[in-house]
Amino acid sequence: MRSGRALVQDERRGPAYRLLGGVDPATLGIGLALAAYSLLAFQDATVKYLVATVPVWQVLFVRSTILVAGCLAAGGRPLLGRVAASPTLPLLLRRGAITLAAWFCYFTAARALPLGQLTTLYFTAPVVVALLAAPLLGERVGAARWAAVGIGFAGATFAADPTGLTLSWATVLVLAAAVLWGYGVILTRQIARREPSLVQMFCNNCFFLVITGIGSALTWHTPTSAELLLLVQVAILGGAGQFALFESARHVPASLTAPLEYTALVWAFLLGFLVWGDVPEPHVYIGAGLILSAGLGLLLIERTRRNRTPT
Repeated sequence: MRSGRALVQDERRGPAYRLLGGVDPATLGIGLALAAYSLLAFQDATVKYLVATVPVWQVLFVRSTILVAGCLAAGGRPLLGRVAASPTLPLLLRRGAITLAAWFCYFTAARALPLGQLTTLYFTAPVVVALLAAPLLGERVGAARWAAVGIGFAGATFAADPTGLTLSWATVLVLAAAVLWGYGVILTRQIARREPSLVQMFCNNCFFLVITGIGSALTWHTPTSAELLLLVQVAILGGAGQFALFESARHVPASLTAPLEYTALVWAFLLGFLVWGDVPEPHVYIGAGLILSAGLGLLLIERTRRNRTPT
């Protein structure tokens, strides 16, 4: 029979931990992060397809509307009470503003930049996370994590091959998105220590709903049936990815999951081939290999360290 202390620890670790029967937290956190970045990569590809005809504000508004409704269906009145009494409400609102600004910058720039340049610039975000993890979270970012960040960034640069990169309003927007997203990851970790993922999702998307609703009212585009289905797909993929990312933050440090974000680049090029017919060049495979090596090496190092830690 499990002790009261063990039950409390399980509760703090979230539903994913309880569902999988107490799997090693580091393995679970890394697995959730990989799932999150895969789902968000599919979401981003769908959004990139949509923003050619549907305003960015409207995409985010519909997404947030569906996710807020889903959170209310899952949490009901207890969720509203938990949010109203949450001591992290200022952090939740700040994270909502930071993330919304990051996504708006990124998807606006996506209209003007080639995929290679867009992706390379955006993948400075994990470096930002690693830099901020020590002063803001008190995490010890060891040599192994720094090496994984460096190898992953090198892989992203190889795969994207950002030739002809020039400074423009679009490149500035992507760099701003990377910095904002990196800080958003730090805030996610801070909040995850004290609040469940459903509270984070609800507050995040409520904030989005209000702000993007104003923008959507000014730029509304009546969607076709095909666009409407894609908007629903964005909400499903984004909601699942967001929940997995929040759950991951409950189990492992931000500096550990930061290098894993580079795996989204592999999905980006795969989807580019499947949807837009972009045939990967040899440098893409080199970069993808470096990215996967960084992620797998980090997983093995963390598992070995976990096994050597006395129980």
